[in-house]
Amino acid sequence: MQRKKPHFRLHYLFMALIKSYRGLSPQWGTGCYFSENATIVGDVKMGNDCSIWFGAVVRGDVAPITMGNRSNVQDGAVVHVTNTTGPTHIGNDVTIGHCACVHACTIHDGALIGMGSTILDGAEIGEGAIIAAGALVLQNTKVGPHELWGGVPAKMLKIAKPGMAEAYAEHYVGYAHEYLEADAAQ
Repeated sequence: MQRKKPHFRLHYLFMALIKSYRGLSPQWGTGCYFSENATIVGDVKMGNDCSIWFGAVVRGDVAPITMGNRSNVQDGAVVHVTNTTGPTHIGNDVTIGHCACVHACTIHDGALIGMGSTILDGAEIGEGAIIAAGALVLQNTKVGPHELWGGVPAKMLKIAKPGMAEAYAEHYVGYAHEYLEADAAQ
């Protein structure tokens, strides 16, 4: 016995979880890509060409999350807030690496948050700064522009070359557009 093919595409059954909370709904600009199992909740505002990848969570439930243009949150990463400490601000061209945790902090334009790193409440990551994979940036730490920090707890290791971190965000804009084109073709 031959099975009949379904007359719909399974791809369209799976979409990112985009959820309102306390009357606030996520908002985003043009050219954004959200993978099928990404979760975006509450008071989240993103610019253009942002991407939220597989298994990532961006949860603005008790304070807002703002993200500039061309920023990406990679697989398994978590971006969250604290009702007592406040919001999370992410600038333009920021890369948040796989399985990183970014919590109630500020990340300036062009910064790179390495895989598996943790940024705690009140921390400020400077423009073009790099946080090494697995680093723990403690509460209220100030990382200067183009500084490379690593370790547990994180400390400054050296000055990064200008443009080093920003290149990662550019790659992810390209990947996101490829995924959007592939999805549209299905």
